[in-house]
Amino acid sequence: MTTLSDRLDHVLGVKAADRLAEAFDMTTVEDLLRHYPARYATQGQPLTEEEPEEGAHITVIGRITKTELRPMKNRRGSLLKVQLDTGATRPIEATFFNGDKVRYLVKDGVRAMMSGTVHWWRPDRWNLSHPDYLILPDKAEAGVEQLTSVRGSGALRGLAQSAKGAGGVDASFFEREFVPVYPATAKVQSWDLLACIRQVLDQLDPIDDPLPADLREERNLLEVSDALRLIHLPEHKLDIERARDRLRFDEALALQLVLAERRHEVEGRTAPACPPRTDGIAADFDERLPFGLTEGQRQVIDEISDDMSRTRPMHRLLQGEVGSGKTIVALHAMLQAVDAGRQCALLAPTEVLAAQHYRSLRAMLGDLGTAGELGAAENSTKVVLLTGSMSAAAKKSALLDAVTGEAGIVIGTHALIQDAVEFFDLGLVVVDEQHRFGVEQRDALRAKAKGGVSPHLLVMTATPIPRTIAMTTLGDLETSTLTQLPKGRSPITSKVVARKLHPAWVERAWERIVEEVGQGRQAYVVCSRIGEDPDAPPAKGKKAEEKEGPTTQAAVDMYETLSTGPLAGVRVGLLHGRLPSDEKDHVMRQFNDGAIDVLVCTTVVEVGVDVPNATVMVIVDADRFGVSQLHQLRGRIGRGKHPGLCLLVTDAAPGGTAMARLEAVAATTDGFELSVLDLRQRREGDVLGSAQSGTARSLRLLSLLDDLEVITAAQDLARRIVAEDPGLEKHPGLAGMMNAAVDGERLEYLAKS
Repeated sequence: MTTLSDRLDHVLGVKAADRLAEAFDMTTVEDLLRHYPARYATQGQPLTEEEPEEGAHITVIGRITKTELRPMKNRRGSLLKVQLDTGATRPIEATFFNGDKVRYLVKDGVRAMMSGTVHWWRPDRWNLSHPDYLILPDKAEAGVEQLTSVRGSGALRGLAQSAKGAGGVDASFFEREFVPVYPATAKVQSWDLLACIRQVLDQLDPIDDPLPADLREERNLLEVSDALRLIHLPEHKLDIERARDRLRFDEALALQLVLAERRHEVEGRTAPACPPRTDGIAADFDERLPFGLTEGQRQVIDEISDDMSRTRPMHRLLQGEVGSGKTIVALHAMLQAVDAGRQCALLAPTEVLAAQHYRSLRAMLGDLGTAGELGAAENSTKVVLLTGSMSAAAKKSALLDAVTGEAGIVIGTHALIQDAVEFFDLGLVVVDEQHRFGVEQRDALRAKAKGGVSPHLLVMTATPIPRTIAMTTLGDLETSTLTQLPKGRSPITSKVVARKLHPAWVERAWERIVEEVGQGRQAYVVCSRIGEDPDAPPAKGKKAEEKEGPTTQAAVDMYETLSTGPLAGVRVGLLHGRLPSDEKDHVMRQFNDGAIDVLVCTTVVEVGVDVPNATVMVIVDADRFGVSQLHQLRGRIGRGKHPGLCLLVTDAAPGGTAMARLEAVAATTDGFELSVLDLRQRREGDVLGSAQSGTARSLRLLSLLDDLEVITAAQDLARRIVAEDPGLEKHPGLAGMMNAAVDGERLEYLAKS
């Protein structure tokens, strides 16, 4: 018999197991059974969407209503054109290139299953190109359980052959009301997976259910053994729904157990209490602010202040719209830590952003940030920058300021995590753009506090996170949200520029930039790539070039084109990630100071860069950027007193998904609305990524947008269980479920190997 932890090569044989491992990274029986059907076929209906994408591999069942044999135009032989009535609004068309050979089987009136590649040959017409097929018995033959011969081709014929016994082929399976259809590849098709899954289920031992019986009864959940069988081989629609309900709850609970354990571990630590002072640098900073804080900023500052006053580590997420004033809030928290005699570390994802933070904080603090310098205020601190590409002398000076405690605020990139960096008394860690950093990286910086003490942690993101996402990916953090924009923010108008349809509009975009510069303002031109990678191997021949896909415009080339052409009369600068650090900093300083009118750049300016005088942004090949990226980039303009204009230049086809995405971005500046759109358009598991140690692989059925009730119930249960049983020693089944959710390497399998 077979258990979930058994290796597939022991159960299915080496050949089948190797194919599954290569295509889907499957190595155990559980890996295979957790590969759930994407959809189900119903008799007489298409097994896929009625309007599939070009190149999609789909399967349909129906009755052949028309066949037509035609001679090929450019070579010998005949094509067989077939129409298949699936019960959809119009027949499915298929083309066989060996028409003379198949016309005696694929003929009018027979029922067939066909599986092939979609080819759109007109804007409103598509067909299956030379599909595999299997001739099925008529409905009138429903009582016939065995077919003495297999009539078909390719994978479908192979599937039928695999079901062949001593008396023939079991045809009853093809008459099931629901036939599972799996995410597949060209080499491992849906029916290959189904054959493997049926073989495994026939041998599977009963599974010890990790969920207590009372909990299953309370939520009306199936046992896990039943759920795993019914998700693959349902008899009724209710079977599918109940199986999904159980397996969906398992996914939510596994993730919430991970977060509850992490939360419990943090709550058990001791942190340095940093109560606010009325006579310190934070109070002086508040008095000097040239503008009033929003009500939302005040509320979040109070929440953070209360957290930092305790001896339990703060573990808080600060999220808000682009330009909502998160930096001011974070700086206030850092100054509260400085008032308590502690140090702060601000971790940024890029050197450009780290340098920008350094300049911004120095500018906002004025003489409050110049401790040790002539003219420093009485209540002042020292702000230093530490990045990997700094000169040895500058780095040595910054390291010395950190270890001696001279620097109250240390700003840097990943360089802050290195072993050589030590702090005198680290009290607060601020992580900007938290999705760029993993849990391990945050912990590495926190570990630099004095022995036995954990610093407070504040993580920030300018990418708004829907509530369910925050609960599932960042459930170990308390969440504060800034929804108001500070007074003085200017509106931003966004337009999609279809380059192929309206080439004159692109020329007008450059003219508009010249006009804005003429009025004393500045602009960005953002490209999706830098240029040719000097380390990349050269492409070989014309075919290699053709495979690269649609041409995009590189920042280096765009800089040359604009500076010698449409923008020859203005000062154009170039900024991208391959420039040396000092050159990047120099270019950014020039743009900040107004010595550069137009900055041609890549996404190095995506977050944090604040130039209030910039009013126009042209994003070239905008369809190459994600929704969140476009929103972040657009947030670099409209930060001053003049309105902003964002132009999304694209070659995307009108009516396509890429164009629809750009039009949605242009239609709203609401980051929370766009974050939902972004999530719906991409695989939900991606939002977890490496930041959550591989949990993305466990999200197969759970919808982070639509399953709020399930996520909430799982979170409540996980926290209750962990509070009563830290380490889950009394719940070994749940511990295994939790470990499976985060164990990207599947240590159990490796140990058995």
